[in-house]
Formats: sequence, C-alpha cells, structure tokens
Amino acid sequence: MSASADTATRRGRIDKRAAILDAALRSFIRDGYGQARIETIAELAEVAKPTVYNHFGDKQTLFRTVILDGAARTADKIISTLETLPDNGDDLSAELARVAYQVIGCQLSEDGWALLRLMYAEAGHFPDLFDEALTHGGARVHSALAGRLARLAHRGHLDIDDTDTAAAHFLALISGDLPALTALGTRQVTDAQLRKTVTAGIDTFLRAFGTARQRAGHPARHPRPPKRT
Repeated sequence: MSASADTATRRGRIDKRAAILDAALRSFIRDGYGQARIETIAELAEVAKPTVYNHFGDKQTLFRTVILDGAARTADKIISTLETLPDNGDDLSAELARVAYQVIGCQLSEDGWALLRLMYAEAGHFPDLFDEALTHGGARVHSALAGRLARLAHRGHLDIDDTDTAAAHFLALISGDLPALTALGTRQVTDAQLRKTVTAGIDTFLRAFGTARQRAGHPARHPRPPKRT
C-alpha cells in the first residue's frame, strides 16, 4: 500500500470513529444507556453495524469512551483558557474574573451537562467511571490551574503555601454553585447570577490567597460576563 493510500485509510478510520462517537452521544442522551442500540448508533453514524463493533467492541466500551472523550475535550478547552492567565499581576482580579467566565463557559456547554447527567444516571453500572473521567478531565484542569497560580505566587502576586489547595478553592468558588443554579444544566443561568457567583468567588479567593494589600481591601474590578452566542 502506498503512503498516500495508507494515510487515507487512517483518516477514514478516524472520521468513522468520530462519527460513531457523535452518534453514540446523541443516542445515549436521547435514549439513555439502557435503551440505546448499536443498530441505531450505526444508522446515525452512517456506518455498518460491524464497524461500530470493530472500533469499540461492545456498548459498554462505547459508552465509557463517549464519557471519557467528552471529559478530555472539555478539559482541553479549559486548559487553553487557563494558559491565557498572565503572570504579571496586572489587574489581577479582573484577569481572574475573565478566566473564570471562560472556564464556566466551557462547563456550561449542553453536551457537557448531558454527559455529566448520563454519568450520574449510570453510576450503578459504571462505579469507577467518575474517577476515570476525573483523571481525563478534572485532574488535568486542576494541575494546569495550580501551575498558573504557582507562577503568580512566585512573582509575589499571590500569597500561596499550597497551590493544589488554592486551585481547588478557586474552582469551587467560581463554579461550585453551577449544578444547583442550572439544575445540572437543565435551567438557564442568568448573567446576573453568573456575575454574582464570579464576583463573590474572586473576592473570597483573593481574601484567602491575595497579598496583604489585596486582603486589606484594594479595590477590585470585575468585568461583566461575556455576551453569549
């Protein structure tokens, strides 16, 4: 087989895999894991039923892959956002708020909430899936954020002894209310609610981990939530 033909074959397999995962996600969201059928997923993906089995083996493996790929994609987006947080300390509260809104924007995606609801619904059948999804997603986000906060602390813009703890607090403070506010993504969160959550979260974070000047009440500027598309 020529190099170009081999490349085309690999690309074809990747395209089919992506189509199957997209179809499986739609089917699992619509029908639930128990009612979803490989035949239906194959039809939605416009592939033969044996092709689904060739790629994923069985429905359990396909479901796990859908959840873990979704966790990894969301984490990739959030990590890209965290990498834009500057370490020069200029307008720190506003920069933290900007990043917070972008992180929350990634978390509020319809597919993301649907995957989370699926994972909760099937926890009895897949008891280890939450921890595995955390490894693919949340743990990577936590590590990336801890790294950015460590750079700010190293340059004297934050007062942090344990960056892992600070990262955990930051994420909890800016987005810990989202599951309740949105009813696990089934209810729209308003801009006012989002601004209140982020403002309170950033202010509390800086009172805990800010420098003495920040903790003394240095005026903080909080941008408004970005317009939603």
